[in-house]
Amino acid sequence: MKYIILVPDGAADFPVAELNNRTPLEFAQTPNIDYLARIGRCGLMETIPPGFPAGSEVANLVILGYSPTKCYQGRGVLEAASIGINLDKDDVVFRCNTIFVKNGVIVSHSAGHISSDESRHLIEALNDKLSSELVRFYHGFDYRHILVVKKIFSSDIECFPPHDFVGKKVRTLLPRSKNHNAQKTVETLKKLIKQSEQILKAHPVNLERVKENKQPANLIWPWSPGRKPSMKQMKEKYKITGAVISAVDLIKGIGIYAGFDVINVKGATGLYNTNYEGKAEAAVEAIEKYDLVYLHVEAPDEASHEGNVHLKIKCIEDFDRKVVGRIIKKVDLRDTAIAVIPDHYTPVSIRGHTNQKVPFLVYHPDIRPDHVESFNERTCTSGSLGVIKGEEFIKIVLKK
Repeated sequence: MKYIILVPDGAADFPVAELNNRTPLEFAQTPNIDYLARIGRCGLMETIPPGFPAGSEVANLVILGYSPTKCYQGRGVLEAASIGINLDKDDVVFRCNTIFVKNGVIVSHSAGHISSDESRHLIEALNDKLSSELVRFYHGFDYRHILVVKKIFSSDIECFPPHDFVGKKVRTLLPRSKNHNAQKTVETLKKLIKQSEQILKAHPVNLERVKENKQPANLIWPWSPGRKPSMKQMKEKYKITGAVISAVDLIKGIGIYAGFDVINVKGATGLYNTNYEGKAEAAVEAIEKYDLVYLHVEAPDEASHEGNVHLKIKCIEDFDRKVVGRIIKKVDLRDTAIAVIPDHYTPVSIRGHTNQKVPFLVYHPDIRPDHVESFNERTCTSGSLGVIKGEEFIKIVLKK
């Protein structure tokens, strides 16, 4: 048996008045996902356990059957694995966005989705001015970068994900220490943030962006601190091989720690213009070699962070047509199980993540379907798989 898990990031949402109180999933035309719902079984899943941040770093760990209580060490350290950063056990790793701030307020968590090429020059400038034997920046994808602090630093810090606080004042969101031991780390981070402003606002990349009426990346924003996690690989846990397909370093990093191979797809951007078809074709090819393929699409989540409901609907429909539709036409459904699950809610009204239970479906060729006719937040409430959490999802998919 082969297994494919399809993750439309942040696709779950609240009813939207503009859509006659339907959610984007309800409003969007998704004939292929609905078909899988009709021939499969549906339910709701708690992907964000109580006490954990509502984000992809926790949700995707849980979807793959990992306990965040045991494995969760922050987002940055997972992305560092994807970038290929060698970490010591005592290193503290932060995800580090390049953001746009105006009049002391966060305007964009991504500086208008600054390109990887532009941001590379910014990270080089930050390292030139601010790096030391204890502090180092690493360039990632687009606005998503890594900050590593070494030796004497602490991870007992409260940080605030910038995508959840667009429109809020920077001074109210600066890092905070959870105990006395973390105070030095907090002061270092605050100093780096302040120093970055002077370096970035005068950088030629940002001056050119302003001239072109684009948002400059004029501040760094470190968040989600953690140390190197200890995780059993999926081959050890479930006796399967796997591959991960995503444009996002976080998902690739989770895959690497899980023992999966990473399949990079040309033109995969993490945005609405991502190469959906290329991802689908890569999954079809990969399932011939691996037991499980984990395909993640970031686009619906990014549309939600922009507060753009119509773009989110388009992203969901593109995911359905260009990814799900292609896959179910090209794989043998007689020996392939397929699951669809948003990792978390990202309501367009909030422009951030929330922790509601997400809808999911699982198709198995040899299991009788339930009565659900279409896939969305409401219909899956009455699915035969009920409400699940923890390791239950991956065990349902793998029939363990």
